[in-house]
Amino acid sequence: QVQLVESGGGSVQPGGSLRLSCAASGRSVSAYCMAWFRQAPGKERERVAKIYRSGSVAYAASVQGRFTISRDNAKNTLYLRMNSLKPEDTAMYYCAADSRDFCLLTTTDYWGQGTQVTVSS
Repeated sequence: QVQLVESGGGSVQPGGSLRLSCAASGRSVSAYCMAWFRQAPGKERERVAKIYRSGSVAYAASVQGRFTISRDNAKNTLYLRMNSLKPEDTAMYYCAADSRDFCLLTTTDYWGQGTQVTVSS
């Protein structure tokens, strides 16, 4: 079992940057496929980035080249570096852990409480 706590959200202007953190307690983040999802008002929750147990990563097309997912096994923490932020990136961002190494919405075992990101001028 793992508990996830996100931090680092906030309000930024378009073109700005933020780094989200997800501190895990319990099992190691390296034991799961870890992912960042986001959900905007009135929209479905979508995955933006994932990192498999192997360390391989993948991104949604909408954030490719702008966002970077990483993990620090020693700190047991997942990160999401977000650059060149756009208004359409505005959403609640959630950290997720999947023991089956798929990182799908339907296979996620654990969720954090979320951290709000607002991109506006």
